[in-house]
Amino acid sequence: MIPYRMRIFLFIIFTFFSLQSCQKKTSNTPKPKNTKPEIEEAILTADRFYSQKEFDSAFFYYNKLRSICNPVTDSENYITSLNRMAEIQQDHADYTGSENTIKEVLPYLKYAKKQSQIWSTYVILSINYLNTYDYKNAILYNQKALRLQTEEWRKLAARNNIAVILMEEGKYNEALQIFLSLTTKKEVLNNDEFQNKALDNIGFCYFKTHNPNEALLYFNKSLEIRQRKNRPFDLGKSYLHFAKFYEKSNSALAKEYMLLSYEKFTAANSVEDRMSSLELLIKNTSDQELRKYATKYVNIVDSIFEVRQKVKNQFARIKYDSKREREENLKLKSQKIENELQIERQENRNIISYIIILVALSLVVILYFYLTSRANRQKIEATYQSETRISKKLHDELANDVYHTMAFIENKNLSIAKNRENLLKNLRDIYSLTSDISKENCPLVANKNYAASLNEMISEFNNSETNILTKGLDTILWSEIKKNKKVAVYRTIQELLVNMKKHSSATSVLITFKKTNKNILIIYVDNGKGIDANQVLTKNGLNNIENRIFAINGSIDIDSFPDKGFKVFIKFPIIR
Repeated sequence: MIPYRMRIFLFIIFTFFSLQSCQKKTSNTPKPKNTKPEIEEAILTADRFYSQKEFDSAFFYYNKLRSICNPVTDSENYITSLNRMAEIQQDHADYTGSENTIKEVLPYLKYAKKQSQIWSTYVILSINYLNTYDYKNAILYNQKALRLQTEEWRKLAARNNIAVILMEEGKYNEALQIFLSLTTKKEVLNNDEFQNKALDNIGFCYFKTHNPNEALLYFNKSLEIRQRKNRPFDLGKSYLHFAKFYEKSNSALAKEYMLLSYEKFTAANSVEDRMSSLELLIKNTSDQELRKYATKYVNIVDSIFEVRQKVKNQFARIKYDSKREREENLKLKSQKIENELQIERQENRNIISYIIILVALSLVVILYFYLTSRANRQKIEATYQSETRISKKLHDELANDVYHTMAFIENKNLSIAKNRENLLKNLRDIYSLTSDISKENCPLVANKNYAASLNEMISEFNNSETNILTKGLDTILWSEIKKNKKVAVYRTIQELLVNMKKHSSATSVLITFKKTNKNILIIYVDNGKGIDANQVLTKNGLNNIENRIFAINGSIDIDSFPDKGFKVFIKFPIIR
């Protein structure tokens, strides 16, 4: 059988852990979504469309990839997607849109693990600045690309770009020195495309710096490589430079090169360069031919403007729709997070409430255990004191009387009437003392029969030698008085009567009871021997009386002198 206290304690522990279990169940949050499969699918789809030159679809999926990737933890895919998007916009002459796209990368380049990605970002940005005539920034970003720890061919490409920008600024001598240095590098000599571009640009710089012989030499070297590779765009570039070279010295030959360049740029579908060829033809023709080339030029301008505008709008719409969708998702996520925070705050308040309840219950249990334990200790202590006092009385009083009686029987002749009377008197005294001790230790009646019990106890001390009177006992409503006070009164009067019988030889005793508005007064008077009031505290009986009265917030006053009787005035409050 589990003790009652232990059952309470186990119940509290069970309640606490049940609450904790419920709390854990409600506090489970969903795991972050795994976006890796979605990212891999977007990369494959975007790269496939890019390789097939379906740039609108490629742009869409690269933009989707950009929105899925975390720019910090997945910087590689994030930077790649934006670089490709900017390249597509750049190829469609949307240089401002390309610049805005590529600038989204810049804050996250510090997380890039591959220097080649940073190099691509800088080069794309520099080309945008070049085509929007911001030559200073175009050179700046190529210089940044040069400082990166990348392959040698990337460094050479950045230097080549700087030289091209210098050509656009008209700084042909500076550009020429860079191009000449490039032609000594094995990476350039081993790459026909790189080499023929460098040679063609060197020839153009010599042409612009009025060195026609050198210009023609390098033009021919470049053309020889390009004719061998037979790439329309590269051939168109060489023919265009030959047309400009012969424009003033041999107009017929210049016109032939203009037409050849126009033909090659048309085959390469290079609209910008085809317009450059038409501009030269318009400038160097007249009459019907001028009208024909001008019409072609205007048609190309109109069509290219319409196409580019559509492409710009398409790319802008893709980015806008993605941005709006992302903002809506962020709004939904923020609402979800706010809801989760509110739930978490409520859960935290619940936890605090549970803790407060647990602490309160624990304090109640501890207080209950403490009070119960203290009551048990007090009960044990009271029992011990009572047993000690009874033992002392049995030893000091009853044992001595029994011993003297036994000695009297042994030494006296009981056939003599006087001796028999003394023996009977001694036996009555022993019986009376035994009765007193028994009554002192017995349970006290403190209910509605209290007055009768008190009166009965007093009457037992009344005999032929001592007359005891009570006054006002029945005038007090004892049911209004607390039990502990009634017990104290009972024991106090009993102690006074025991002392009177043992020590005072009184023949008359009067005990008066009075009630005032708030107090009970008890006056004890006998005509016995009396005592010295200065020695009252040394008497154990009177000391016990004082302790009982003080315990019920009462007061006691003793008035006695030797041979002048004994008086005790007792007062205690009814309520307090």
